[in-house]
Amino acid sequence: MRTNRVVWMIVAAVVVLLGAGTAVVFALRSDSGEPSAAPAASAPVPSVVPRTASPAPSPGADLTGPLDLLLIGVDTRVSIPDWQPHADAIMLLHVDASLRSGYLYSLPRDLRVDIPAFARNGYGGGRHKLTEAMSYGARVRGTDRANVAQGYELLSRTISRYTGIRSFDAGAILTFDGLSRLTDALGGVTMTIDQKVVSQHRRPDGSARTLRPGGGGYVGPQATYLPGTRKLVGWQAIDYARQRYTAGGDYTRQRHQRQLVKSLLAEAEGAGLATDTAKLQAVLTALGDTLVFSGTRTPIEYAYALRDLSPAGLTSVGLPGDAVFSNGGYIGEQLAPSGRAFLRAVAAGDPAAYLAGHPELVKN
Repeated sequence: MRTNRVVWMIVAAVVVLLGAGTAVVFALRSDSGEPSAAPAASAPVPSVVPRTASPAPSPGADLTGPLDLLLIGVDTRVSIPDWQPHADAIMLLHVDASLRSGYLYSLPRDLRVDIPAFARNGYGGGRHKLTEAMSYGARVRGTDRANVAQGYELLSRTISRYTGIRSFDAGAILTFDGLSRLTDALGGVTMTIDQKVVSQHRRPDGSARTLRPGGGGYVGPQATYLPGTRKLVGWQAIDYARQRYTAGGDYTRQRHQRQLVKSLLAEAEGAGLATDTAKLQAVLTALGDTLVFSGTRTPIEYAYALRDLSPAGLTSVGLPGDAVFSNGGYIGEQLAPSGRAFLRAVAAGDPAAYLAGHPELVKN
């Protein structure tokens, strides 16, 4: 069963990585204007010609496509000392060679996959739900501590093996507080809610609902999100995107998550991040340790490289699947053949051609 504390922070990672078209200010190389030391007498002394300082290439200007990014929202249960983190939101972004368009898609957290052995902590491997790859990898040998970055390493290997994507250019992991801080810093997020969603976790005022005595759910008034265009604050955005007890279940929740990504990108774009590097840096500072970034380049560099990738350039792809049962009991999810075929198309670098023949997968 899924935890009742599912966290959907991955959208903040998308905003940080894409920068909503953020331009990084050019840094000028210094030029002292001083003549160099005189050479040996046998050589003519050249005249000193003043030069105009030229801008250095912006950080990230050399990044080229295509790119594959892995974006994870983690339930860390920080209040429980021996709790191992789970990957509760798993999103992938494929950006084409032009760096102007991309494909955003989700993998079910309960997807049945083969998790490889992990020598770092002695995990022997096995077939489990995808979310558990994070927790198995995060275990620190000989302790009850968890290392989220280590968990990401095993999770990314597992996803790479399942999807056929050889490696990810970068990845980001966020916690609950990361998305809340980001959404509120942007003044909230405007979303088009496509169906009625009733919260299992929050009251209308944002306070937590009370656990039912003896377990088995919550009691008390429920926050409700009705169809239409709504402005959501941080806690509402998280609450809306985490609800799975609604028509369509987890696949609806994945769609709402991707819609939230695009809406946050639009808010970031409208807030002026596209022309103000200081604002982007303020976002990164506000996220603080709620963001764990994996990659050889920085978020600022990816922001610059993807400055021309706007929300309109993102195609949201829904991968169909269904439940897997064993001996009458639910053990996870599996993707339909069309979903697996889309993953193969991404790994081959041509998702656009596949979607042209399967437009039903586009779920904007």
